[in-house]
Amino acid sequence: QVQLVESGGGLAQAGASLRLSCAASGRTVSIYHMGWFRQAPGKDREFVATIDRTGGRIYYPNSVKGRFTISRDNAENTIVLQMTSLKPEDTAVYYCAAMRSSALWVGLRPEDYAYWGQGTQVTVSS
Repeated sequence: QVQLVESGGGLAQAGASLRLSCAASGRTVSIYHMGWFRQAPGKDREFVATIDRTGGRIYYPNSVKGRFTISRDNAENTIVLQMTSLKPEDTAVYYCAAMRSSALWVGLRPEDYAYWGQGTQVTVSS
């Protein structure tokens, strides 16, 4: 199975940008649909972005559309979430996740994903 490790979180001011990376090991990331989720204190885990195995299908919720960009480098076994125009409401722990290799379609729900990283904290100050 695949192991995922996120990096790149931290403290940012509103309007700034951050780049999160997800490094995969154990198996090639190219066989998985991948996603990013976030969870703020006291809230449910929330879908942020998803990308299919080839990078041809990408989805975002309206809350981040136009500000966040997900990409993948299968040769480097890495998934990236570029976040721009950050808002205080983007503050959360951000998780990288992989669906089972047998999945046909990308998923938008946490329960669609089988493998998770440990998360990286993003804090946006106003």
